[in-house]
Parts: sequence; C-alpha cells; structure tokens
Amino acid sequence: MSVAVLVATGFAWNQMTRLENSITKLDGLSLGSGKDGAVDILMVGTDSRTDAQGNPLSEKELAQLHSGDDVGTNTDTILLIRIPNDGSSATAISIPRDSYVDVPGIGKTKINSAYGSSKEERREQLVNDGMDLEQADKESVQAGRDALITTVANLTGVEVDHYAEVGLLGFVLLTNAVGGVEVCLKEPVSEPYSGADFPAGRQMLDGAEALSFVRQRHDLPRGDLDRIVRQQVFMASLAQKVLSAGTLSSPGKLGDLENAVSRSVVIDQSWDILNFVEQLKDLSGGRVQFATIPVVTEQGWSDDGTQSVVEIDPAAVKAFTAGLLGEKDASGQTKFRAGDYTVDVINTGTVDGLATNVSKIVATKGYLTGKTGNETNSTTDSQVQTASTDNPGAKAVAEQLGGLPITEDKTLEPNTIRVVLTDSYQGPGSIDDEGPQDSQDAPTSDPAAPPAKTITAGGTGPECVN
Repeated sequence: MSVAVLVATGFAWNQMTRLENSITKLDGLSLGSGKDGAVDILMVGTDSRTDAQGNPLSEKELAQLHSGDDVGTNTDTILLIRIPNDGSSATAISIPRDSYVDVPGIGKTKINSAYGSSKEERREQLVNDGMDLEQADKESVQAGRDALITTVANLTGVEVDHYAEVGLLGFVLLTNAVGGVEVCLKEPVSEPYSGADFPAGRQMLDGAEALSFVRQRHDLPRGDLDRIVRQQVFMASLAQKVLSAGTLSSPGKLGDLENAVSRSVVIDQSWDILNFVEQLKDLSGGRVQFATIPVVTEQGWSDDGTQSVVEIDPAAVKAFTAGLLGEKDASGQTKFRAGDYTVDVINTGTVDGLATNVSKIVATKGYLTGKTGNETNSTTDSQVQTASTDNPGAKAVAEQLGGLPITEDKTLEPNTIRVVLTDSYQGPGSIDDEGPQDSQDAPTSDPAAPPAKTITAGGTGPECVN
C-alpha cells in the first residue's frame, strides 16, 4: 500500500491526470506544508469493508479479506514516509499498532484505536445534538483522521504534510494488478485467524494470499513486530514489481493499477499528485527503504494494567525521525543521513545484553538496525568498523558511543557500519551506564532476531522472514 502513490511514477502523463481525477480526496484535514525539510506522508491501512467511495464490498470481495463479520475503524497499519526535499532516499517508518501513546481528547491508549475512538466520541456527540445516525457517522470520520494525524505528529515530532488511507481491499487489488507479489518464509505457517497457510521458501502470492501474509501476527516469534517486518518486505517486493519495466510497459497492468488505486485509496485534497511525481521521478527502488520506530519493549502494560502494549520512548522516536533528515554542518548543508546507514552491533565479550542495549541506543539516533548478537573473534578492543575511515556515519557512531576507534574493513558495504564490543567497552549501554540493561542478547541465528539486511525496494529477491 505504501507504493500506491509511487505507482504513478511510470504512468504516461494523460494516465496520470486520469488517475488523479479518479482518486477520492478529503477536505479539511490538519496538515503541514513540507517546510521542515521533508515531505511527510501518513499512510494508513484500515479494516474498512467499503471501497474508497464508501460503497459496500461485494460478497466475493469480502470472502477474500478473511476478516470475519466485525466492522470497525482500527488502523492496524500505520506508516510515516519521510521524503527529504532534495529528493534523496525515502524511508517508510512503521509504527506498531499497539504503541502506547497519548491521543488528544482520549488519553493514553494504543495508537491503532486513535482513529476509531475519536470517531466514535465525535459521532455520539453529533447524535446527541440531533444529527441522524448516517450523517453523524460520515461527519465523525474526519475527527478520527485528524486525531490520528495529530497523534502521529506529536509522537514523532514530524509535521504530517499529506494523508493517504487504504482499506483491506487495497492489498488484494494492488497485488492482483501486478500479477502477484513474491515473498519468502523461513518456515512454513498455518494460522487460521488470518488464513495464512504457506510453505517455507520463496513463493508468489495473489491478492487474497498477500492479505493473509501481511495480517498474520499469531504464532509469530515477535508477534506484531514480525508482522511489521512482513508488511515491509511485502511492500518492498510490490514496489519493485511496480517499478519494473514489465509492469510499466503493459497497458493492461497500468489499467488494473489505476482501478486498484481509485477503488482503494483516499488522499487529502491538497495533494498535487502530478507535482509529487515530478519530485520522485529519480527515486529508484533501492532508495526506498523501510524501518520501524525504536521500541522499549513489546511486552509492556497499560497504566491500568488491563492491556498488553508496546512501550515506546517519545524522545527516542523523535530523535530517530529527525535523524532521517541528516546531520547538518555549520553552513546548514547535510553532512550525512543516519537513515542511510545500517549498523550491526556484535558482542565479542561476556556481558549479557550488551549488543542489544547498544543497538537500541544507535537506533534512537536514526540509524537502521542490522545484525545484533554474539560472536567470537580475535578483536581485543571495542571499535567501529567501516569500508572507509572517512565514512561520516561511522565517525558519528564512534563519537556517540564514547569515542571508539575506527578501523577499515573493505569487505563491508559502503552504507554498513559494524560496531564490535568487548568487555572493556564503557560507553552508552555498557554495564557502567545507568540506563536499562537487557538480560540476553539475541544470537545471530535466533529466528526471533530482526533481519540482518536493510529492507529496500531494490535487490534481486525478497528477504526471507518469520
């Protein structure tokens, strides 16, 4: 769904104009102006059983959704896409659905209920003021959208400039429009709640299968966090398929894509898609990457002790999103962007939890999390390894971790930084640090560990995931 607007980059201009005219647009949302250094797009996946125009889905379409009979307005997929104004690499940032946040007018709750709770509160108010139920339901939707926009802005410190919303049908239509999307699983799965029933290995999914793939969270090692990784690798694979010559040169597929977007995507009224496409015309698949906000723990509890939630540190989230725009020099020019680098953190010593702690600290600076775990090697001193000692990202990481020495390792990719920690390490996240310590590093072979590679829309095939 995150490529719904990027799809248009390959359309002929007359098709682009027709596409823009067919997309449902919304008035009156509280949005920014892109003057904070980036165009920031909030893209939301809802569990709506209607299309973009509010028409009920057919029985055949509903059967493909594996969604039961419940009707709600939860937003179980929340993405903030940062595209720097200079047109460099875009980052799609996932926000876990159970993140425990402050929602204006509601208080502390899971972020996926911000839309629905605010909508329902406004609906009741309108009905009590004498408005009929159908009209009140329509009027209250904007309150839900505004509440989610404000909540995400407050959490990330980012001014949301554009809003896009897609229902469950969107996953199905977009996938079918490109002839299926390839994914890869480490192990076979069979989970009845989502309808996910897949073998291990690489495989091509149609629309209904893709929806089951991205919705499964039961029976996964890290629950919703693993589901987020699935969504990211699916969207990367979809983006790669959409941006391929075979898709963009096929009139039939372009027509299917136009139909998919027009039926399933809603955007804000102020969004000029034609100008947006001009800004993104040089954005290749490898420069669209995916990340997740830093998380304190996925096993937290609400203040009243009744709900399991994902605990987050708002200050760390703000630092992470700001880091994606890059560190500036004295003249205001960008020196580097933390979000362009993947940082592996390896513990070669005996201190439990050291690599995990330091990896979390690095993530709060805006770097992408790579391999985290324990290894045995001959390194005697903690250090930062990089393909070139002139690497500005490596220099910044070394400084942020207490002034670690930098060594050259030409086997590393230019945008990969490896932090090697020994028992002598005394910087942030060490046993001498007063911050929280985790009890155990996740070994590099642990299936519950995050993927070692940065997920992008480039590459030669899908990343294998839980």
